[in-house]
Amino acid sequence: MSLNEFDNSRGGGGGELEALPVVKDLESVYDIPVQISAVLGKTNMQVSTLMRLNKGAVVELDRKVGEAIDIYVNNRLVARGEVVVVEDRLGVTMTEIIKTERA
Repeated sequence: MSLNEFDNSRGGGGGELEALPVVKDLESVYDIPVQISAVLGKTNMQVSTLMRLNKGAVVELDRKVGEAIDIYVNNRLVARGEVVVVEDRLGVTMTEIIKTERA
């Protein structure tokens, strides 16, 4: 279907492309805080095992070395990425954006 056919099917009729509604000012949402989490991996353990952990204990996770980590925004999976070092801090670089259907 061409743009003219699409426009005509929407009732444009004149062959001119109708302007679709566009959000012109996103600045109002820029200050909304969001929670971002980078999940290296997960594991399950009993509380008794958790209570026995000491400094230096190793907790095995369900991911392998080099496997992508999950990046969540407000508890919603939005991307996968890799851990990077930026100066003396850890960071995450996104390698894949996850598109999910909204309910």
